[in-house]
Amino acid sequence: MSVAQKPRPEFRNINAFRDLPTYRLPAPGRVSILHRISGALMFVLLPFIIWMFDTSVSSELSFARFTAAFGSGIGFVPGWFVKLVALGLIWAYLHHFIAGVRHVWMDISHDAVTLQRGRPSAMVTLVLSIALTIVLGLKLFGAY
Repeated sequence: MSVAQKPRPEFRNINAFRDLPTYRLPAPGRVSILHRISGALMFVLLPFIIWMFDTSVSSELSFARFTAAFGSGIGFVPGWFVKLVALGLIWAYLHHFIAGVRHVWMDISHDAVTLQRGRPSAMVTLVLSIALTIVLGLKLFGAY
C-alpha cells in the first residue's frame, strides 16, 4: 500500500519585468516597503532639511529668503519644485512616523501581530499618512 505523495513545490527564478508587476503585495507589505522608502528619502534629503531649518530660524532676513524659495525658487530650481520636494518630505515624515508608531504598538501588544489585526492597522497607516499629506499639501500649495 503506497501513499500518494504530493509533488514537491517548484521554485523558479523571478523575472522582475514579467512577475513583479502582477504580484499583489498585501497592505502590511506595502507599509513595510514604504516605511523603508520614506526613511531612505528623509536620509537622502537631509541636507535640504538642514538648509530649510537653518534658513528658517537664523534671522528675519534668512526667513524671508526661506519663504521666497517656495514662491520664486532657488537658483534655477522653480518654486513649485521646491514645494513638491517639501511635500515629498512631508509624506515621508508622516508615513515613517505613523508606521513607526504602528510597529511599536505591535511590539507592545503581541496580539496585534496576527493577520486579523495587521491588515487593518496597515490600511489605517496608509490612509492616515496619505490623508494628512493631502491636507498639508493643500496648505503648502495655497488652497487655504
